[in-house]
Amino acid sequence: MIVTLTMNPALDKSTSVGQVVSEKKLRCGPMTIEAGGGGINVSKAIHELGGISEAVFPSGGYNGKLLEEILSDKQIPFKSIPVLQETREDITVTEGSTNTQFRFVLPGKSLSGDEINHVLSFISGLDPFPAFIVASGSLPPGTPDDFYGRIASVCKTKGARCIVDASGNTLRCATTEDIYVLKVSFSELSSIYGVDHLQFHKIEKAAKEIIDQGYCQIVVVSLGHNGALLLTKDEVIKVGAPIVKKLSTVGAGDSMVAGLVWMLQQESTLKEMLQFGVACGTAAIMNPGTSLFKREDALKLYEWLRQDDITAKMERNVQVGN
Repeated sequence: MIVTLTMNPALDKSTSVGQVVSEKKLRCGPMTIEAGGGGINVSKAIHELGGISEAVFPSGGYNGKLLEEILSDKQIPFKSIPVLQETREDITVTEGSTNTQFRFVLPGKSLSGDEINHVLSFISGLDPFPAFIVASGSLPPGTPDDFYGRIASVCKTKGARCIVDASGNTLRCATTEDIYVLKVSFSELSSIYGVDHLQFHKIEKAAKEIIDQGYCQIVVVSLGHNGALLLTKDEVIKVGAPIVKKLSTVGAGDSMVAGLVWMLQQESTLKEMLQFGVACGTAAIMNPGTSLFKREDALKLYEWLRQDDITAKMERNVQVGN
């Protein structure tokens, strides 16, 4: 069983406009509204793949009710934890003339100490306890930066595997606990390492340091159009990204995480896990607005990556044979 945790869920609203011009009344296209936030996006992606996960999140006000209705309509299992504050919303506007995206992300409202503790108690009390917990996305203002670290600690006690996808201080504090998979972007890995921009050739060294400190077993570094790296104590695996037409980057990282945990649940190899994660993340940028990927796109890209890998191995063997 997979459970996703989204501490700062959102209504993701997307629309388009011909051109963004300051101080002008801009006539937009139809608005699309989706249930969003890191873990919720992961659950949506797993559902698209034909799997089952349960999304856990705090929910408040009209936005929270609407978010729950959207998930219910899509038949995505969830458990909402009532809170007093209104669930936040984000908006993405695509400029049609340039295909440029403008993403406006609101911080969300603070949760009380009791509400935060209630979420932690809820996760701790899951019965049966899931095999995987995905803690993903930002934290509401005022939430302790080590919250995901506390979730990882609970998972360790329960014998479950914790996958974390976060940023900033939340990410740095999470890397003080035993996480099974830590998914980071190139810039996020740089922040953990304490620099503004990590030199490309130092990526492996920086990721290995996290693993060697005993805080994480697997680090996956997403490299955008360059694909991704997966590192363990003994392995370094690189998978390139297929070249596709980019329509939207919204949810690409969450889609990658969904692909990773989906393959973990299938007990696939680490190479297959990374290939499928890259396939799902790449498939997501092929869809406009805040929608994620289509299953058939992800599967086609995965098969392409596997075949490309087989072809590369054959070519290497021929060279060695010569």
